[in-house]
Amino acid sequence: MNLISAANISKAYTERWLFKEISFGLAKGEKLALVGSNGTGKSTLLKVICGQILPDGGEVGKTKGLIFGYLPQEPELDPNKTIEESLFSDSNPVLNLVKEYEKAIVDMDYPADKMQHILEEMERFNAWDFEQKAAQILGKLGIHNLKQRNDSLSGGQKKRVALAQLLIQQPDVLILDEPTNHLDLQAIEWLENLLNAHNISLIMVTHDRYFLDNVATHILELERGKLYIHNGNYAYYLEKKSQREAVFATEVARARNLMSKELEWMRRMPKARGTKSKSRIEAFYELKDKASVDLSKKEIEISVRTSRLGNKIIEAEHVSMNYGNNCLVDDFSYLFKKNDRIGVVGRNGVGKSTLLDLLTGEIKPTSGEVIHGPTLKIGYYTQHSNDLNDDNRIIEEVKQIAEYVTLGNGEQVSVSKLLDMFLFPPSMQHTPVAKLSGGERRRLQLLKVLVGNPNFLILDEPTNDLDIDTLNILEDFLVGFDGCLLLVSHDRYFMDKLVEHLFVFQENGNILDYYGNYTDYREEVDNLPATPEVAPKALETKSVEAPVAKKKLSFKEQKELETIEKEIETLEARKTELNTLLVSGTTDHVVLTQWADEIADLDKLISRKSDRWLELSEI
Repeated sequence: MNLISAANISKAYTERWLFKEISFGLAKGEKLALVGSNGTGKSTLLKVICGQILPDGGEVGKTKGLIFGYLPQEPELDPNKTIEESLFSDSNPVLNLVKEYEKAIVDMDYPADKMQHILEEMERFNAWDFEQKAAQILGKLGIHNLKQRNDSLSGGQKKRVALAQLLIQQPDVLILDEPTNHLDLQAIEWLENLLNAHNISLIMVTHDRYFLDNVATHILELERGKLYIHNGNYAYYLEKKSQREAVFATEVARARNLMSKELEWMRRMPKARGTKSKSRIEAFYELKDKASVDLSKKEIEISVRTSRLGNKIIEAEHVSMNYGNNCLVDDFSYLFKKNDRIGVVGRNGVGKSTLLDLLTGEIKPTSGEVIHGPTLKIGYYTQHSNDLNDDNRIIEEVKQIAEYVTLGNGEQVSVSKLLDMFLFPPSMQHTPVAKLSGGERRRLQLLKVLVGNPNFLILDEPTNDLDIDTLNILEDFLVGFDGCLLLVSHDRYFMDKLVEHLFVFQENGNILDYYGNYTDYREEVDNLPATPEVAPKALETKSVEAPVAKKKLSFKEQKELETIEKEIETLEARKTELNTLLVSGTTDHVVLTQWADEIADLDKLISRKSDRWLELSEI
């Protein structure tokens, strides 16, 4: 049975159909990922599904009482409220349920039938450990100062608060538009594991290909106003899409071959037409529609000449950066070499963007020195870039840098031609910058960086708001880029394809230089011993100390480890038994309260013993 059923829904803006008569359903536990190029209507379709806007045709049906949780690309929070007020407002159904339960268990006159309903709802939302779950969500998403007002938050912080709000509310269906934007890599991996739970149903738009592969059970592709449904993850979708396009291209070619013959028949056909002729006429118009399909795809062409790079590039010598008592970069030294391809990873707020600003000279270090070579020409693309003038037209914005640009093959082209190659056709080039979408602004910023013919590219979160096709083209350009590349990105696939070693931010501004890509690093970290004293050779820091002997379990601890698993199993079995009793229909108020209290105690005991089991098993 579907939780959501979209039947023949259509939506148009002005005279252009975004999508027409598309249908699909979402069953419990399914995870649908919506993909397609920028401008195909993915975000609009999400808004239609959750009722934010009405379709121009068709209807969206949902199970009675179904609760949606919708995360837009750019959430809006009440500027007069604090983070805490937004997260734990009266509109949170789970929080209200917990409050009502706490009220009921102390009220001896509370109606038994209402108590039964509350217990069933507590079980439905798994709300017994609400506070513990909320604290974990906030910690993983890096939300700590709950008293901070919403009007002081950046766009990325608002996105994380809005995501936390949804996860704490635990709606029946999550509808997420680019949920990984503004999350660090650790938070993305945590969210990935959370959404993989069997009982979570969701529809999402994301460009993160590893996320798609690991979470999605179905891929829905919007293309030319139609919806193509693929059962499986992203890798399976790519295989089937290629097969589908090959078959469709053959059908279009066949239709075009038949067109001349059928067109000649139509021209000489007499006016008095029988039934057989009418069916052939209808078939002709269907054939004409298929034959006229434009199979060509307009893609970004990225090809610009790289300025010559000398032997001396950037030298960082004992660079430190402090803000008050907060050390973001501590005694960092590195001599950049030709064709370096380095990724920068670490938690949000740890200092990644600060390091980039130090290396570009945007800010001066507290101590140490950054020296630039004489031929260095940096192209700096930053997620917080505000260098677009909304009053300018698109072509004016680029002409400020150069009238003509030299491509990688030596050809000189005008700015207008280059804009056309970047999917800004002549009809659009005199559009005010203020009217551009998020993805279009990103493209224009990237173009401005490349027009300067840099030989050292520094990219801070370049993948936000770009569709997957554009990302693939950008990746191909960067693979062949004949210069140095320094990259901050939460897109693990993008990182793995482009970088050869990492600057890994640790505690207190310490930066590790790790040789390998992000997946190599994660696998090595996952295989680290539990004790922090022991580290693999690849992760050793500058000061190497003698290895510390690994701690072993005592005889008593070994016995405890053997018995604790059985104890946890027994507790889990008792909890399952009590949950069955709660929904059995018993109306005795006192008995129901006793069972509920015992479940709460069991949850705490299971959690405590699980922590102890984990502690012992890691030694």
